[in-house]
Amino acid sequence: MTYDRLVCANCASPVNEGRCAVCRANRERLQQENFFAGLNGLNPMALIALLTVLIAAVALLAHQTA
Repeated sequence: MTYDRLVCANCASPVNEGRCAVCRANRERLQQENFFAGLNGLNPMALIALLTVLIAAVALLAHQTA
């Protein structure tokens, strides 16, 4: 689960906004625990494009070595 869907019990606002000290502390903790936290801002089309480029690069390397 990502923290952008969590609601703070202390201030009743989304945790990703960090309005209170509890929100900010939990946001920091979740970012440190979540390895893929940096990818939350990427849209699915960007991830698909990145995956396509990676597959094309691997295919090109495999074609050159054969």
